[in-house]
Amino acid sequence: MSYLALARKYRPRSFADVMGQGHVVKALSHALAGDKLHPAILLTGTRGVGKTTLARIIAKCLNCETGVSANPCGVCSACREVDEGRFVDLLEIDAASNTGVDDVRQVIENAQYAPARGRYKVYLIDEVHMLSKSAFNALLKTLEEPPPHVKFILATTDPQKLLVTVLSRCLQFNLKRLPVSLIRDQLAKVLDHEGLQYELPALSQIARAADGSMRDGLSLLDQAIAFSGGQTLMREPIEDMLGTSGRARLFELLEALAGNDSALLLRGLQALEEQAPDYAALLSDLAASLQRIAVLQMLPGAAGEEDDAVLLTLKDRLRPEDVQLYYQIAVSGRRDLPWAPDPRLGFEMTLLRMAAFRPDEGPATPANTGGGGAALRGSAAAGGVAAAPAAAAAPRAQAAPSPSPSPEPPAAAPKPALPPLRLQSAEDWLTAIDNLGLESFARQLARNCAWTARVGAQLHLSLDARARHLLTPERRQQLTRTLCERLGEDVELVVEIASEAVLTPAQQAQQAEQLRREDAQTAMENDPVVRAFREQFGASIKPGSIHPLDS
Repeated sequence: MSYLALARKYRPRSFADVMGQGHVVKALSHALAGDKLHPAILLTGTRGVGKTTLARIIAKCLNCETGVSANPCGVCSACREVDEGRFVDLLEIDAASNTGVDDVRQVIENAQYAPARGRYKVYLIDEVHMLSKSAFNALLKTLEEPPPHVKFILATTDPQKLLVTVLSRCLQFNLKRLPVSLIRDQLAKVLDHEGLQYELPALSQIARAADGSMRDGLSLLDQAIAFSGGQTLMREPIEDMLGTSGRARLFELLEALAGNDSALLLRGLQALEEQAPDYAALLSDLAASLQRIAVLQMLPGAAGEEDDAVLLTLKDRLRPEDVQLYYQIAVSGRRDLPWAPDPRLGFEMTLLRMAAFRPDEGPATPANTGGGGAALRGSAAAGGVAAAPAAAAAPRAQAAPSPSPSPEPPAAAPKPALPPLRLQSAEDWLTAIDNLGLESFARQLARNCAWTARVGAQLHLSLDARARHLLTPERRQQLTRTLCERLGEDVELVVEIASEAVLTPAQQAQQAEQLRREDAQTAMENDPVVRAFREQFGASIKPGSIHPLDS
């Protein structure tokens, strides 16, 4: 007898066997229990999550000889024939191979005839998004009002390509990607049933490579069994098979970054080069590891058995702000990798960028110099990275005089004298705002007031009606007090809400900024390099992305 692939051998035969899709199973079970299943079902989701499997289980539920229910017997001729893929009233159509309107018309014509063996004729149209627009239009009427003995089950990995008119006629269920832990546990059950030995970390590697697909996980398990020759599935050989053997090196690189150790970083990069890994996959794994470290730092209760012991150590050695920066650099490096001269160079440059940049740590101390090994960060030096700033800071720290028992407090530096003010015109008011030394909301109040007039000791201002919320008694008093101090005389401030549009200092500043932006936009559009890109590659400037250099 020919070998049966694990993905087929362990395909679920009933709703109870379906894993990770409880929200879909519950709805379908309730509908089938009362024989009230919608005539058109749409199953969406990534590959290998159970779309075809659910369709076959539905066909068994509808045609089981014991009656329509959510729990088919599994032993009658109809159930066995569905499991064996030879039930005459379950018609599986590959829309990728039958895309034309003539193929759909043939389906519609055959749907008029009663089922040959079962209670319902079930049409499973896989990858339905591949149908042409004319084929969809031909199917619409039949989907909306099918014969009473017909059920349509549509399956697709790309529901965005379906016509809205098709979606509106179907009961849609979105199947979820399966978590790593669920796939790993199922692989363990399969190996236990097959009588094979394994290491749990090896199964975690396979489950992670399956990327949410149980079918992919079982297919990779088939490959792993063949790769190991039927022996115990070990982590390192499985990593070699999957091309992820550099994952352990990633932790060494992260330890080098955490310890500020350039020697360890160099050894890690050299070891990776000898393995010739997939650098794009490594960068993705690096970003995933950093994301997990960030989760463990922010949510300590999220730690689980899937987490490597090294990650639990690194979360205490890396600062949260460093982890956030490293993650952003890793994601950017993954995006830019196709543009690098060589994938290895792009990967190494990403690691060196992490080593060269981190949020400001403040003065160097023994706690943040990283212990053994040469430091990664410091001032630029020819031929490489210089030593950490701790070495330069030490002599200064030693030369500092010891504090006296009761030091005298240093005298406060005198505040610089503010320039005198005069207020007689709108120009004086515009100049005065920047010289009043106002802070926070009082400054915003002044910026949104336009000069009206000065009558004796009274200063009249018009407040923009859109900023009326800024006018409070406390802010009026603060502004009045500051004006009196700066003018050297008592003045009375009269602020009125403007009944029409007024040109305030804030609006003048916005207009000036807009003009500067327009000038920068014009200069960029006239740049010869930009013009060349637009003419040769059809490039365009993203609106709002041009800013003056000093803005």
